[in-house]
Amino acid sequence: MTTPHLPDIPASPGAPDSSAQVSQERNNEPEGDLAPSLTTEQAEKAKRRARLRLVLSALFSIALVVLIFWKLLPQFASLSDIWASITAMTWLELTTLVIAALWNLTTYWFVMVATMPGLTYPQAAVVTQSSTAVANTVPAGGAIGIAVSYSMYDSWGFSRSRSSVSLLVSGIWNNFAKLGLPILALALLAFSGGPGGGRLVAGLAGLAGLIGAIVIFSLMLRTDELARRIGSGLGRVASAVRRPFGRPPVTGWDHATSKFRSRTIRLLRARWHWITLATLVSHLSLYFVLLLCLRHIGVSNSQVSWIEVLVVFSFARLLTAIPFTPGGLGLVEAALIAGISGYGGSNADVAAAVLVFRALTYVLPIPIGVVTYLFWKRNRSWRRAPGTAPRTDLVPESA
Repeated sequence: MTTPHLPDIPASPGAPDSSAQVSQERNNEPEGDLAPSLTTEQAEKAKRRARLRLVLSALFSIALVVLIFWKLLPQFASLSDIWASITAMTWLELTTLVIAALWNLTTYWFVMVATMPGLTYPQAAVVTQSSTAVANTVPAGGAIGIAVSYSMYDSWGFSRSRSSVSLLVSGIWNNFAKLGLPILALALLAFSGGPGGGRLVAGLAGLAGLIGAIVIFSLMLRTDELARRIGSGLGRVASAVRRPFGRPPVTGWDHATSKFRSRTIRLLRARWHWITLATLVSHLSLYFVLLLCLRHIGVSNSQVSWIEVLVVFSFARLLTAIPFTPGGLGLVEAALIAGISGYGGSNADVAAAVLVFRALTYVLPIPIGVVTYLFWKRNRSWRRAPGTAPRTDLVPESA
């Protein structure tokens, strides 16, 4: 399973709806004959632009996948050699790979249960597999996957406040892991005697950067005043980055960080260690499936060490943060094959191992997610009225 995407920060439940406010203000103004038609025309233009972006995104994703699988991949090894490496595995090796892949599917359930007090493991399985299946198949599927998650949580009686906290915290921890793994991998490679002092410097510099980010995050949780100051500072940085592109400055980041702190502080104080452990287990389980595929195909530790595999894996994972294709399809395969082959693995064996790895962690969750989604649609025994899920003092409840 590809570790579920980082969710976009949802709007704060209960916050004033600016679009509704603007609409109300317009209703108080004298209406001219052209006002309704202009509003309708603008809405239609926005819809057409959105549809065009979606179509272009889909075409770009398809073109990129075709380029990688039909043009670039054959340059590493022939399809017959790749297939020969795959079919050379024994039934015992195939069985252990399937078991490892199924374990990997379950690991993110732990994250969801840790960040969503009151959520059961069966519910975590349904929401995780369904949203992951969407993210792996649809252009810009991450946003749609978030919508699917909200719909499921709503149907089970969880408030939008609790759902938002879970998605925000799990997303932030997921990003910390994605950013931290390359740093850890480079540090391990440098300290294990890997060539080049530059890697050691890069590893230490990256480690210092990650520690700094964690310190800033911790300070933001200490007091409301610090949270607002950090939010204002980050807003100024974001505005400076947007300015050369002609984009307006961001606003309200001080309020957003304050709101985030007030909603998450109790949950993080009680469960930060469990959330961290569950997130690490999820990412490392995914890495273990890749390592097992390589070893079963025949890429030995003397050819490519486990640390070198971790380096390539961790940097390839960063590609999924930018949704060029659903689930990083094509890009992740190319990065893994090129990186691991560069360390000394046979091209055919490495390509075969990576394709098996992606079949188990990218393709397999899709049919499972379809089944869990259909189960959610048909199952009524878990349904609750809005806001009637079991209460907890770890997350402030609001509509």
